[in-house]
Parts: sequence; C-alpha cells; structure tokens
Amino acid sequence: MSQTFSTETHQNLLSRIPGHTGREISEWIRTVDDGPALSRFEEKVSWLRGEHELSYGYAKAIVHEYDLRRAARHL
Repeated sequence: MSQTFSTETHQNLLSRIPGHTGREISEWIRTVDDGPALSRFEEKVSWLRGEHELSYGYAKAIVHEYDLRRAARHL
C-alpha cells in the first residue's frame, strides 16, 4: 500500500469530503466497493480521480478508509 497520511490528517480529510463532494464517506465506500475489481491501492485512487474528478488527497483518503474498514470486517 502507498504511504498513508497521519491519523490526524486522514480524519481531517474525511471530515471535509462530504462538504466538498456532497457525498458522505459511507457512499464513497460503497462506490469503491461497487467499482471495478482493482487490487492495488494506487489503481483505486486513480480510478476514483478519473471517474469522479476527485483530488489526489481526497481519493487517497477514501481508498485508505475503504481499506481500513475492509480489514476491520475481516478481523
């Protein structure tokens, strides 16, 4: 996985995403889940950026949160 943001930066980005995009984080998680079956972190980030016109930082934060939640489900 690509280098991630600090926990504080990650949380700050997540808190700004709904206001910037008009969509809640849970909606973005479903978007990634329903998107193409990409296995690499950077592929998912690139797909979000291209398909949904997100900045690199927001796309990276969404994919990182997706991976965290996915890992938590499998514990």
